[in-house]
Amino acid sequence: MSDGVYVGNAGKDAALDRGWLLGHFKDVGDPRHSEAVEVKWGVHPRGDERAAWVRGEERTALLVLVSGRFRVELPGRSVVLQEQGDYVVWGRGVDHSWFAEEDSVVMTVRWPSVPGYAVTREPSALA
Repeated sequence: MSDGVYVGNAGKDAALDRGWLLGHFKDVGDPRHSEAVEVKWGVHPRGDERAAWVRGEERTALLVLVSGRFRVELPGRSVVLQEQGDYVVWGRGVDHSWFAEEDSVVMTVRWPSVPGYAVTREPSALA
């Protein structure tokens, strides 16, 4: 990593840090360290869901479907991503939740990367 380059595999690297590939939480000096943006490779089995809504979100987010069928719940509406490349963007202050209708892979980009901000993952209601 001394040359400022990191080469990896999203699926393997994501498993090491709850899906997160890039953000403020990576070590300073690691090319994956960023205070501007966070990137997540999310692998979700069918039925996986966020048990509690994320409220008071401080970041803007972009979620892109890589494979599967994935539903994002937003205030007053549901957005179903079903074709590779379908995406949804929501801004600061927009509460959200999600549900994997099929085995799904999604890539999420959030900005800015906010130190100390974390949403505790609650156990799935289906677990």
